[in-house]
Amino acid sequence: MLYKDFKGEKLSALGLGAMRLPLNSEKGEDINVAMVEEMVAYGMEHGINYYDTAWGYHNGMSETVMGNVLKAYDRDSFYLATKFPGYDLSNMPKVKEIFEKQLEKCRVDFFDFYLFHNVCEMNIDAYLDDEKYGIYTYLTQQKKNGRIRHLGFSAHGSLDTMKRFLDAYGKDMEFCQIQLNYVDYEFQDAKGKIELLTSYGIPVWVMEPLRGGKLANPPQETVERLHEIRPDETLVAWAFRFLQSLPEVRVTLSGMSDMQQLKENIETFSTDAPLSATEMDGLLAAAHGMIQNCLPCTSCRYCTAHCPQGLDIPRLITLYNEHCFTGGGFIASMADFKAKLEV
Repeated sequence: MLYKDFKGEKLSALGLGAMRLPLNSEKGEDINVAMVEEMVAYGMEHGINYYDTAWGYHNGMSETVMGNVLKAYDRDSFYLATKFPGYDLSNMPKVKEIFEKQLEKCRVDFFDFYLFHNVCEMNIDAYLDDEKYGIYTYLTQQKKNGRIRHLGFSAHGSLDTMKRFLDAYGKDMEFCQIQLNYVDYEFQDAKGKIELLTSYGIPVWVMEPLRGGKLANPPQETVERLHEIRPDETLVAWAFRFLQSLPEVRVTLSGMSDMQQLKENIETFSTDAPLSATEMDGLLAAAHGMIQNCLPCTSCRYCTAHCPQGLDIPRLITLYNEHCFTGGGFIASMADFKAKLEV
């Protein structure tokens, strides 16, 4: 297992994300605990020491299951991360209540890593309204109390939204989790987000490295193109090699649902094989091919000056493209919900 340095600690470059745990049925909360125990045991044995869960994963059961499974291991042998569920605005007044419950569910006295969850257009105003909700004050106090070792945030929002959050709280943020993969490097301007975080001295944690599985099964044209460049590399490994090529990345989270995925990913992260400049160009060209049916927009913003409704047309095109590429997804709907609140 490869490891990354973070403030004197060695974090496994591959983290086990607990959003897509194995299930017994189609019900999201019906987690196959025996299989999770087997996967965690294998992960521990092969060097994974970072485990990421959240309040809402698996309809609220992820934290409970991970807490019960990890309780079997020495607390110093793993790092546990969870998040304040600000994706639901009804949670905003409940930071203390939720945090205390999370400690109980996860069966720990402290969290190694704790995040403001999903900073986006829908919730940025509430996150920044510390006088009303006190989320920032409460969480920074828990860090002072030792119940949070490292405080950070995750973000699916735009670059401007992230900047608003960082302008307010950036001095206290130690890490940031963003959706990053070789498609979203330009498609969601993850490259710009990395540059923004770097300007604040904040390292990157990765979520959605496979774009919800899409990059494990890309179009045949992409498969052929990548095979020509690295014939022996698997499609999944291509996504991880891309991330290994970015020095800002510390931890890559993968929501593995079975032992085969876990074993293959651990094998990939047993070696550091970043892409050459030529390979990187080839991969990003393949990514462009995957989004060729999306609406082109250079964000010149000439159109916005003449829009009688004052619409942010480039932003709307970006959300439309995201919706089409994902086949729905939640990023566009989150932004749409925020817009409805303002009507």
